[in-house]
Amino acid sequence: MTRPSFSTQLATLWALVAGICAVLVALIWFMATSGESQQIAAARLHAASMCDAVSVRYSRSASLAGSSAANIDLMHAVLDTVLAQSPGVEGGFWSRAVQPGIASAGFLAYAFPTYEGSGIKRDIPDAETPLILHTLRSSASTHGTASNVISNGPDAVVAVACPVTGAENIFAWMLTRTRPPLGQHGETLVWLLAGILATLLGMALAVTLMLRRWKSKLTRLELALSAEPGTDAARPARLAHLGERDLDVIVGALNRYLERNERLQQQMVDLGRKLAREEHFAALGKLAAQLAHEIRNPAGAMRLKAENALAGSRDRQEGALRFMLDQLGRIESQVASLLALTQPIKIDARPVCIAPWLAKVVESHRELAQQRRVTLTLVARFDQGPGVDSAPPQFDEEQLRRALDNLLLNALRHVPEGGVVTVVAARELKCDRPSLRIDVLDDGAGVPPGQRECIFEPFVTGRPDGSGLGLSIVREVASAHGGRAYLDESPSGACFVIEIPWQPFS
Repeated sequence: MTRPSFSTQLATLWALVAGICAVLVALIWFMATSGESQQIAAARLHAASMCDAVSVRYSRSASLAGSSAANIDLMHAVLDTVLAQSPGVEGGFWSRAVQPGIASAGFLAYAFPTYEGSGIKRDIPDAETPLILHTLRSSASTHGTASNVISNGPDAVVAVACPVTGAENIFAWMLTRTRPPLGQHGETLVWLLAGILATLLGMALAVTLMLRRWKSKLTRLELALSAEPGTDAARPARLAHLGERDLDVIVGALNRYLERNERLQQQMVDLGRKLAREEHFAALGKLAAQLAHEIRNPAGAMRLKAENALAGSRDRQEGALRFMLDQLGRIESQVASLLALTQPIKIDARPVCIAPWLAKVVESHRELAQQRRVTLTLVARFDQGPGVDSAPPQFDEEQLRRALDNLLLNALRHVPEGGVVTVVAARELKCDRPSLRIDVLDDGAGVPPGQRECIFEPFVTGRPDGSGLGLSIVREVASAHGGRAYLDESPSGACFVIEIPWQPFS
């Protein structure tokens, strides 16, 4: 399962923080608004009950006194008695007409028994007077209980008015204030929560910037480690510190690792040079021993023939000369093969009519095949299909004939009498490119398992009189043409293959 990217994780984190903040803000707003409406409703109900209590208490007291005129002292006594049990509630009496014993209409009495200031408060609050009068006029017009509310910031002022029973044109009124919905320090609490939310957002922003800085420095470290040698952004010998203490610890460990790796690579290079030098000396020794063996045997035979010829007749001397010439030709062939391995093969590729050329090469070995009673067969498969380029192959006739001659000689020498050697040539497609494939098959004993991996190496041979250079030349010729030579699987005998491009690579 693929882990989300850094950007995706950061976006998810920010979405989570934003969601939490939105939920908290909505929750505080809901609590504040719902609490405010409930408190206003409760204050309105409480003020209305106080207004009724004052009205009833005054009516009863006035009826017991047997007086229909407005009694200001009684009004104050009733207000002080009833409102003393209701903290924060103030109220009074009002008349819309002149009452007996009263000089003018208007406010008759006022009391605020729970006022927290010094002394008894008897003056009506000027700021709320318009609200009180508006409520009283509403009650007078309907001759029933009326209420009004004015919000002032976090507070709300509730005014209630009701008619006094049995007293015409006299009304009682109550005034109370609601506290902030979240308590006395509700506004402070809201600001505190807002500060906490702002702090959370600031911390989230700081963490985001820090993570982005880490990401940027980790990207720099990744690019420094993954740069390919030889490019403009090649990895430096030492990684630069990133200015982040935790990351610089990792950078220091990587630098120490790079130092150890450089030392090991240098040691490996030194060991490789020593090994190459040792292999070079070993190859020279093997080459010298093989060359000495290949030259000493013919030279010894020629010396023996020469000594015998000096003591013999003229005919014997002529036979010895012919033998010596054959041995000199053998030595010359060995030296030429060695020179071919030590010098690069130069290819002069030209278009060749492949079928006649193959027939000519195979026919040149027909006499040797007849002497060894071996059946030599050529099978050519160059049929051109539709849409296939009919251009002839291009290769170096001389070099490829030299390679094919070595394979044919090798097969004819290893196959027993009465055996079969078959040359199969075909045009094939390799990676959508045509190629020329020549197989030389025989039904001999095949290549021993111990020699299959190194059969194309110099001096590897399965015959006591072989030089072990023929297959090496075959491999070099195929490689010079951009192809390869190899030993293919065969149910019996051996199958050597030369495979080169049909046309040289441009």
